[in-house]
Amino acid sequence: MQKYFLFAALFLLSCQNRKRNSNGVQQVAAGASITKHEKVVKATKATLDEFFADSCNIGRKALDKIEIARYSTPDSAYVVTRFYAKQQNGWRLRNEYKLQQDESLSVDPQLSDFNRDGFNDVTYESVRAARGANEVRKLFIYDQTNDRLIYIKNSEDYPNMRYNKELNCIDAFLVSGCNVTVFLKIEKDSLRELADVDQCDVLTVTTYDRKGKGKVILRKKTNRFDMTRFKNYRPLEEADD
Repeated sequence: MQKYFLFAALFLLSCQNRKRNSNGVQQVAAGASITKHEKVVKATKATLDEFFADSCNIGRKALDKIEIARYSTPDSAYVVTRFYAKQQNGWRLRNEYKLQQDESLSVDPQLSDFNRDGFNDVTYESVRAARGANEVRKLFIYDQTNDRLIYIKNSEDYPNMRYNKELNCIDAFLVSGCNVTVFLKIEKDSLRELADVDQCDVLTVTTYDRKGKGKVILRKKTNRFDMTRFKNYRPLEEADD
């Protein structure tokens, strides 16, 4: 949601080593999911700092595997995400992404179903903003038809993402001087805005058509310091947590 934030300028695990948070997101148990390395990749002069792998919970469980490796150089960091499908003679690489990451962060991978298709997707942390209030993640959706991962290119525009079971969509919570709850639909490799609740000196609810044209459906007085996240916009309903 570029009109509120511009984040572009910031920049094998076993099944029993996981825990599930209150939102149904599978997370790595503390100290169990990430392995630390000091191996230097000579070809790129990059150091492999962290490595995560899972073949128990991503995509088709036990038939797909994900590997996430974080590398650092003297002046940058990047993450390589590889997705594999199981074949008779082992694992076959289906697709791969190499993307920049904030140098100060761990990958902190999380597995969760973001589109209610019954298959887990994956996110990892890429940036933190607003003094840590905005956790920005790269989102990869499992594509059952092609048995691969799809990188959602504008996922970093929407911090604090989570699946919204009330509306079968994704909602995000953007914090700055004010705050905005945004409701989003996955379309191909992007997130499209359905609506937002902008809470500043005035609370404004706006819906958006497929072309991005907005229509204000509610406006009322509010407290700009109220950090309320919403789970619905029509009717307006506050989130439970």
